[in-house]
Amino acid sequence: MQVYKDLDIGTAKVTEAEREGIPHYLIDCRELSETYSVADFQKEGRRAIDEITAKSKLPIVVGGTGLYVQALLYDFELGAKDESPDIRIKYERFAETYGNLRLWELLKEKDAKAAETIHFNNRKKVIRALEVFDKTGFSILEPKEKPKPLYEYFLVGLETDRKLLYDRINTRVDWMMEQGLLNEAERLFKKQTKQSIQGIGYKEFFPFFEGREALEEAIGQVKQNSRRYAKRQLTWFRNRMNASWWDLVQHPDTMPTLEKEIKNWLDSSEG
Repeated sequence: MQVYKDLDIGTAKVTEAEREGIPHYLIDCRELSETYSVADFQKEGRRAIDEITAKSKLPIVVGGTGLYVQALLYDFELGAKDESPDIRIKYERFAETYGNLRLWELLKEKDAKAAETIHFNNRKKVIRALEVFDKTGFSILEPKEKPKPLYEYFLVGLETDRKLLYDRINTRVDWMMEQGLLNEAERLFKKQTKQSIQGIGYKEFFPFFEGREALEEAIGQVKQNSRRYAKRQLTWFRNRMNASWWDLVQHPDTMPTLEKEIKNWLDSSEG
């Protein structure tokens, strides 16, 4: 969601001051009226990596959506082989008739592992997973051939105590509200784009704007969905990618050790 202009608070987008003059890529590169897919991210992200390495600089990829990271770093084919407009339209009509939860339950019946990683309200991703399964017979999480990495990389995973993590998420949502998240969500609500319907931190306020829910209920939904998303992120990276895990919240004193590991990796890569 950070690719979209004007979505700053709800996406925790890094500010100009926080960037400290360091070039950041794939931020504010799309209008809200435009679509953005994992294939777009793969193509544009690899282009950015090539541009950075051409300057003899080290690309640092930061983010939390596992599929996007894997698609960027691995020989992960995206495209026509597993696409079927007819299947997609069928499930779009199903969702319009029976709702997102029933659509997700259908995915769970066919591909339980994929369903565990996708929120039931993320209709686009649920339909995509169903499309891949129906077209190929394989889970979207299980390519026919294990993808090979295109780059040498060192993946750092950040974790901490589950209760502490959830408390920090709740506190961050409260801070976002103080910074003007409600106004940002209202602007998005008035535009009603496909992206706005999917984004955690925005869509939860729509029932409030429609007069169907109290504000506190909406805030509670933002917190709950954010916690669930964090859990799915951790599950993905633990099961799908080889990460070096660190708890820098409870053990900030381990930062020098992490820095040493990264330096050793860089030295071995250059050697």
